[in-house]
Amino acid sequence: MCGHYGSGKTNIAVNMALDLKKQRQNGRVAVADLDIVNPYFRTKDSGKEFSQAGIRLIVSEFANTNLDLPSMPQDLYAITDDREMSVILDIGGDDRGALALGRIAPKIIEENNYDMLMVINKFRPLTPDVASTLEVLGEIEAAGGIRFTGLVNNSNLGEETTAEDVLGSTEYALSVSEASSLPLVMTTVKDSLYEELSGKIENLFPLTLQKKPVY
Repeated sequence: MCGHYGSGKTNIAVNMALDLKKQRQNGRVAVADLDIVNPYFRTKDSGKEFSQAGIRLIVSEFANTNLDLPSMPQDLYAITDDREMSVILDIGGDDRGALALGRIAPKIIEENNYDMLMVINKFRPLTPDVASTLEVLGEIEAAGGIRFTGLVNNSNLGEETTAEDVLGSTEYALSVSEASSLPLVMTTVKDSLYEELSGKIENLFPLTLQKKPVY
């Protein structure tokens, strides 16, 4: 999962990991937080939920501390060395964050069993249109060393998102898909809007919005 800062990558990674574990109850699933940009939401915030579900969390030891260090997880290479484990990678915002991906990109490409998804959000100030979104996409590919294979439309305004907001973002998402020649894999929506939008948007994926715990 890659995208511009604030596009919603982490929340999607959390939900996809939990969904994947339900599908593969006997399989090993992990989430790796490679975000060195230190955003507000982190996968470690869902650590308790992951533990209860039997999902491994690969994360920097400095996550959720007040230390802003460009530190990578010690077990980083388990992501590529353990080929029996399915891993969701949460990559940091924009091209700076994607640099962390470059460390393991060659092995990921060698295995050739991955999807590289660009999370797009038309309501973020630096990706409001097709041209600016494509620019960010190209910068991330160059920094991370892996080409995207698909798009996730996560256009939202947080808790204030309405069904009309999501419906209104579909033209933007389809235009990015056409311009980039990348398939629109899914459109995400907070779970409270799922029933209202079900049948109106293809490949709709409900999200439980991640809550920031108090430490």
